[in-house]
Amino acid sequence: MSGSGNRRKFLRDIALSVSGIALASSFPLKGCREQAGSKPALFDIMKEISGYRKINTHEHVWPHADPAVLIEIADIMEIEKLIISTPVTHPGRLASPDEFRECNDLVLRAMKQFPDRFMGQVFINPVYGRESLREIDRCIDSGMAGLKVYNQVKINDPLFYPVIEKFIDLKMIILVHSHCGLGVGGHRVKYGNIQPNASIPEDFAEAAGRYPEAMFQYAHLCGGGDWEYACKMLAPYPNVYADLSGSNNEAGIVNFALEHFGEDRLFFGTDGSYYQGLGVVLSSGIGEIRKKKIFFDNYNEILRKSGSHVD
Repeated sequence: MSGSGNRRKFLRDIALSVSGIALASSFPLKGCREQAGSKPALFDIMKEISGYRKINTHEHVWPHADPAVLIEIADIMEIEKLIISTPVTHPGRLASPDEFRECNDLVLRAMKQFPDRFMGQVFINPVYGRESLREIDRCIDSGMAGLKVYNQVKINDPLFYPVIEKFIDLKMIILVHSHCGLGVGGHRVKYGNIQPNASIPEDFAEAAGRYPEAMFQYAHLCGGGDWEYACKMLAPYPNVYADLSGSNNEAGIVNFALEHFGEDRLFFGTDGSYYQGLGVVLSSGIGEIRKKKIFFDNYNEILRKSGSHVD
């Protein structure tokens, strides 16, 4: 299928999802905000969407995909800013300096195309230490506002120390791909061979304890892993934040995360799952102040530390 065909299909699917939400809002949802003895309330999700400023803290642009599609979706969902990156995710690629520079060039082009909407995060592989530090300088000087790392190296590996120290000086957050396998019978599974170098909650805890001045973003808490374990493990580390991106949204996840992280350490994000990313927050039943913090205020305070905040 051609790029334009993929774009039309993507937009069509999103439009159907959104129209489905709007249609459903015309009917009473049984039990939704219902109190004893009261009639079921109408839940207009599209009206709720427009009631909050939003920063999407976890999104990507990819080769051969038009970044304008993301802007069109963001317009539908009334998302002001999208934090974007292009990591090397293919297990057969080493994420060499040439490769991560190419990834960052893609992000820089998207930022130039939509300067008021996209904020970039530099992607590097700390195996190549000198090249990574140079690439960070290049991309930050070009307007990027954070770091995105995938599973080439665990976040607590000594190879990451110079990178973490640099971002402490920059006062910018590090978004880290995470993995946390589900347990069986009350016990967690061994990690081993799914993503052997992916950072697990213990790795975040070690890095956060070593560098309390650094800021780490635990990626896609709603991505299908053992989110309860992750919340419990990372609760004592105030410099670890979590984004609620992902497509596996179990009931109660936002409330559980709030109980452990607090209301200042959670971010709205999509990682490609816009319907789920918005829905998991809107359906949580939490108060308006907390929703506003998750959708916008919390991440904007992170951006404020480096002077990159949204007015």
